[in-house]
Amino acid sequence: MGQLRYNSLSLESGRMLTHLSISNFTIVEHLQIDLSAGMTAITGETGAGKSIMLDALGLCLGDRADPRSIRPGCTRADITACFDIAGIPAARAWLDAQDLTVSDECILRRVISTDRSRAWINGRPATVQQCAELGQHLVDIHSQHAHQSLLRKPVQRALLDSFAGAAALAETVASLAHDWTETEQRLAALRDASSETESRHQLLSYQVGELDDLALGSDEIASLEAEQKALGSAEEILESAGRALDLCDTLEDTAQQAAQLLSASLHRGSRVDNARDMLQSAAIQSGEARGDLQAYLDSIDIDPRRLADVESRLDQIYTIARKHRVKPEELAALHAELAGELEALSGSDASVQALEAELETRLAAWTEQAEKLTQRREKGARKLRREAMALLETLSMGQCVLEIALASRQGTSPHPGGREEVEFLISTNPGSAPQSLARIASGGELSRISLAIQVATADGGSVPSMVFDEVDVGIGGAVAEVVGRLLRKLSNGAQVLCVTHLPQVAAQAHHQLRVSKTGNRKSVTTALARLDTDGRVDELARMLGGLKVTDQTLAHAREMLADADA
Repeated sequence: MGQLRYNSLSLESGRMLTHLSISNFTIVEHLQIDLSAGMTAITGETGAGKSIMLDALGLCLGDRADPRSIRPGCTRADITACFDIAGIPAARAWLDAQDLTVSDECILRRVISTDRSRAWINGRPATVQQCAELGQHLVDIHSQHAHQSLLRKPVQRALLDSFAGAAALAETVASLAHDWTETEQRLAALRDASSETESRHQLLSYQVGELDDLALGSDEIASLEAEQKALGSAEEILESAGRALDLCDTLEDTAQQAAQLLSASLHRGSRVDNARDMLQSAAIQSGEARGDLQAYLDSIDIDPRRLADVESRLDQIYTIARKHRVKPEELAALHAELAGELEALSGSDASVQALEAELETRLAAWTEQAEKLTQRREKGARKLRREAMALLETLSMGQCVLEIALASRQGTSPHPGGREEVEFLISTNPGSAPQSLARIASGGELSRISLAIQVATADGGSVPSMVFDEVDVGIGGAVAEVVGRLLRKLSNGAQVLCVTHLPQVAAQAHHQLRVSKTGNRKSVTTALARLDTDGRVDELARMLGGLKVTDQTLAHAREMLADADA
């Protein structure tokens, strides 16, 4: 085959599926597919397996695995899809959040065995759900299967916002709604806590008030106990000191009498002199002791009323200490602790009021931005409807009526999606009421409706790779050429892969892959070839004329390619 042709494409680099590897999947033994920017047509005879690569890609993007899809005679199927994500910030952000970023290349792998299936993202084990979440940022498959994002209301809303130039405003509204919800949750938690601690607050108020009234001094307990001890033993002190005072009188008189009996005129000698001196000294000391005892007795104050007051105060202190199950000397520390807790609880009322004010401020901010978003959506919905209806007319679906419903949400709480729900409704029969796409449109119709909407919103599209499987079912002639041109136009902003059986569609592609099936009674296998210019002419001629390819069909095929390039 000759040299491949590459047209000048405006598709941003770093935003596409670059490679698909398939092993032992259905009738595919080994298949390596390198993909390029722009529009790629996948053609082949009926039953050759044109949709197999799309089914395989779907598995990498989280589709449900079926062990029956393993090639007969094999134990497992292995599929790998490689993406260049340098220009896909949403995919990079998701990978960063999951700690799965390796480089500008993202590799999804799925292995299906007879008993289980496994998935990897950039070489690390992943769940099927993770593959599906990441896949939403990488590929949009439009087919008669369930993997169609246009059926999801969030995708419809995002398409409208992007078309209306309100994507940034929608993000602001979502962020404000998140902030409001977070504040509302904090307020609810604080209110619940306040309700639960109301009884605690009342108890603390009583306990702190009681300790405030007690007004316990720092050294008061030790001082009161010493005073109580002194006051309680005053009578015993007086009695014993009085007796001692009497004995001092007796001792003084006795010592004086003894000293007089040992007068120097009668008794001589050193020993008796010494005894007389000690008796005289004892009489003097007894007199001095008597004076000190008298002064001591005079200082003792017997006050029964004061004793009662002291004992009452101590009883009050001991009672409160027993109530709190602490030692009396620990009451001061307990007082400070309870007072601090009460102050913290008392501040919760102010916190509730502050959060209530913050909630109102956030609600006002969301309401203002949501109103702007509603206006943008209403204007954008009218314009998108007109453009999509015009495209549907060119796709022989002029009888269809497309409506973009903006239904007000129930409730008054800020919603991340704004004040209204966005839903695309369609009526495919004149006079019938428009209903949701999933309920009304057939597979072929849905593909064309999706194509019309995607082309109308292409400038703001966020998914870099789009796959259309049998988008041309039920059409032909001039309409088929229109479909091809629309797909080619769509490929200016996104990588487009299209499985088709119509030469009018395939001719519009920048690249073409031909799927063929070979085999015998024992086994069948599918092969894929990337066609150069001559190969494309031959394939288009086959699609135009069937098994009999004439010079006229070859000339027609060349003319179709030339027209597409022009």
